[in-house]
Amino acid sequence: MVHIRFEGRSYDVTETQIGITESMTDTAIKQQLARHFEVSGDRFNDYVCDRRPSGDLIVRPEAVYG
Repeated sequence: MVHIRFEGRSYDVTETQIGITESMTDTAIKQQLARHFEVSGDRFNDYVCDRRPSGDLIVRPEAVYG
């Protein structure tokens, strides 16, 4: 399962729905997400790919504290 937080909305999709695999790099995942959402590739530059022990993937904006 892939959980995506993008532009204030949350999306839960399967890897096959968006065309990603477990072996893809974070950069490749972000590029694929940009294609999926039909936005410029740089829109995901400041996003983090958090791979959970359960196998799930969370893609979210980088948290800024302070």
